[in-house]
Amino acid sequence: MNRILLSAALLALGTTAALAQSPAGDPEKGATVFKKCMACHAVGEGAKNKVGPELNGIVGRKMGAVAGFNYSETLKEHNAKGEVWDAEKLNKYLENPKGYLPGIKMVFAGLPKETDRADLEAYLVQFDETGKKK
Repeated sequence: MNRILLSAALLALGTTAALAQSPAGDPEKGATVFKKCMACHAVGEGAKNKVGPELNGIVGRKMGAVAGFNYSETLKEHNAKGEVWDAEKLNKYLENPKGYLPGIKMVFAGLPKETDRADLEAYLVQFDETGKKK
């Protein structure tokens, strides 16, 4: 009986842990999601700042760190603290930019679907800081 209870508990823990992880994204679908971002952002070789900064190497990059881009005071403060864009921060930001970082300039409302955010991140993470695909 104890073995059955232990097995059930371990199965439940494993299921809970699997649900807590964000789904793996699809970079091809992410390229489609990125079309919503293209008016203000660029990524890839030759990407330049637009209304928003270029996004090459965004995951692992220091927040507010693209040369030549005039960031909001909010992102300048995060930069001064040495904060880095990681998957968790990027996911929260993409869900509700102004809710996650009040005071930013970005007017985009966000991506409410978790799958869209995962796909977009899978697309963006392909590009290193120079814009070349990894």
